[in-house]
Amino acid sequence: MKTAKKLTALLLAVAMVLSLAACGAGKTIETSPSASAAATDSTTVTVTDHAGNQVTVPKNAQRIAVCDIYPLPSVLSVFFDSADRIVGMPDVSMSAAKSGLLGQLYPNILNAQTGFIKGTEVNTEELMKLKPDVVFYSADDPKLGEQLTAAGFAAVAISASKWDYDCVETLKEWVALLSQIFPENDKTKTVQDYSEKVMKQIKDKTSTLSENQKKRAFFLFKYDDSTIMTSGEHFFGNWWAESTGAVNVSKELPNENAAAVTMEQIYQWNPDVIFITNFTKAQPDDLYNNKIGSNDWSAIAAVQKKQVYKMPLGMYRSYTPGADTPVTLLWMAKTLYPDLFSDVDITKETEDYYKAVFGITLTDEQANSIFASAASAANGF
Repeated sequence: MKTAKKLTALLLAVAMVLSLAACGAGKTIETSPSASAAATDSTTVTVTDHAGNQVTVPKNAQRIAVCDIYPLPSVLSVFFDSADRIVGMPDVSMSAAKSGLLGQLYPNILNAQTGFIKGTEVNTEELMKLKPDVVFYSADDPKLGEQLTAAGFAAVAISASKWDYDCVETLKEWVALLSQIFPENDKTKTVQDYSEKVMKQIKDKTSTLSENQKKRAFFLFKYDDSTIMTSGEHFFGNWWAESTGAVNVSKELPNENAAAVTMEQIYQWNPDVIFITNFTKAQPDDLYNNKIGSNDWSAIAAVQKKQVYKMPLGMYRSYTPGADTPVTLLWMAKTLYPDLFSDVDITKETEDYYKAVFGITLTDEQANSIFASAASAANGF
């Protein structure tokens, strides 16, 4: 992540690869990315991607590469219930796969190549060696799209920010676009229905909370000896807070993507709860015992009450949109308001979700591991 705008690109990863028979993106159009998918002949399909480009890709593409949309390899894996088609993805996607469930459930993903991309810079010659049928890249990086198209790849743009960082809507749109390209794996309605059920469940329980009853949450996006970064109004943290009946204390910040803040600002906000993402190696104990830098967290209400939590890591780092978004919502709501959600068994809910939506059977140990992520999940960031 070199700039604030690139942070989203680094959070998210998916790339679909090269087609020498039907290469490149077409003209830019205004249509919604989920509005059209027309077969141009018996071997290809044309879709409108999230950047508004019409792209022709092979039907039933078998070799997929992902550039700078980092959660997408995990979404692709559960979408296919297999990682066999993923031939290339970034290092940061690989580190999440090794630290979470993705590498356990789909060990073949650990064979994907990562050397073709460093940060957001793609070596097209190295990518060419992977012989991808389609390549996915971030819609926030149109120059990369032009580079990939000029090199002859069928390049499909995927957006993480188009829906104002709404993780449920973004996941739905990702799955909808994938379902156009791979209609035999269409999971659009299943994902949407489950997500809407969870959202309604949370809203029904939190809608009666007064403003004074709402928990005040702070999202610690990145933290090291010199930097504290959080979510302003236009980043994922704000959506997570509002979707679970909480208040994002840093909502006043107008920044898009992550925003740097000072310890003095955090003292003023004095959050009730702190959620630490998996884009930093910091753990709750690091705040409880002031182990990082010279900052003193002891006066913060969340620290005094021992209400600092590491966000889940299942298929990918759950702060972003991804396969774990619905169960992360339930986990966060229960964490914020344990009395309101005392009837929610998060282990059972997780197992039911994976089975109903993706046909994946998790053990109790696997389901619980999602909510106990290690510092190594942040490798690469």
